Amino acid sequence: MIEAGHTELSIQRQCDLLGLHRSGYYYKPRPESGMNLALMRLLDEQYTRTPYYGVRRLHQHLCSLGYDVNIKRIRRLTRLMGLEAIYPKPNISRPMKGHKIYPYLLKGLPIERVNQVWSTDITFIPMRQGFMYLTAIMDWFSRFVLSWTISNSLDASFCVEALIAALAMALPEIFNSDQGGQFTSESFITVLEKAKVAISMDGRGRALDNVFVERLWRTVKYEYVYLNAPATGSELWQGLDNYFHFYNYQRPHQALGYKTPAMLYGAVNKP
Repeated sequence: MIEAGHTELSIQRQCDLLGLHRSGYYYKPRPESGMNLALMRLLDEQYTRTPYYGVRRLHQHLCSLGYDVNIKRIRRLTRLMGLEAIYPKPNISRPMKGHKIYPYLLKGLPIERVNQVWSTDITFIPMRQGFMYLTAIMDWFSRFVLSWTISNSLDASFCVEALIAALAMALPEIFNSDQGGQFTSESFITVLEKAKVAISMDGRGRALDNVFVERLWRTVKYEYVYLNAPATGSELWQGLDNYFHFYNYQRPHQALGYKTPAMLYGAVNKP
C-alpha cells in the first residue's frame, strides 16, 4: 500500500484494487489484555482441533494447562471469537431477526461438477497483538477458493464483498451457508436473489453441512496463521493472499486424487 499524498490513488481505490476490505487496512489491535489474547489463541487452536468442544470443555482444557480462569470469561471470549460447537444443540446459529431462513438443499445431493454448490463461513484469526475475522467462498466439487476477505468486525459488509467478488468469476447453482446473521442479512440475501442463485442454509444442529470450509480453516491455520503470527492487517492480508494462491494452484489434495483445486476448477494460474 502507498500512503495518501504519495500517489493519485486513494486508500479506498488501492483497497479495491487489492481486494482488501478497507477495515483491514485501518486495523488496530482490539483492546483486549495480553492474557485474554493468549487465551483466545489457545482456544482457537483447541477449537480447530476439536470443533465439537463447547464452552465447558474448552474451559476444562485451559484449566488443564494451568490457567485459573472463570468459565464466564471463556464464554465471553468464545462469543467474541464467533466460536460455536458443531454438535447438535438448540440455537446453534443466530439468524437476523425477521429474515427468512431458507431450506437445506444438499441432503443426498451428489456433487458432480464445478459451480454446482458454493459455500461460505467465517473464522477467527489470531494475530501477534490482536485478531481479525476471515471469510471465504469455496466451490465444493473442486475445493477452489473463489474469494476471501478479512475484517476487524463481524459486520455483514465484508461477507457481501466476498460474495460479489466470487460472483464476478462465475455463477453457482446453489449457495450454502449457516444461519448466521451475516448470511441471513438483507444485503447478503439480496445479492444472491438478484443473481438468481438457489439459496441453501444448514439445518440446526447439522454438524457436517459445511465440512469442506471447516477443513479449509484448519488447513489455513496450521499451514500459515499459527506458523507466522502476522502483526498488522496488511501483513495478514498479504500472507493470506500468498497462501490462498498456493492452496488453489500448487497444493495437491489427497481427496482430489492429488490434483490441485485449480486443476479441477479449470482456473488459469495467476502470477
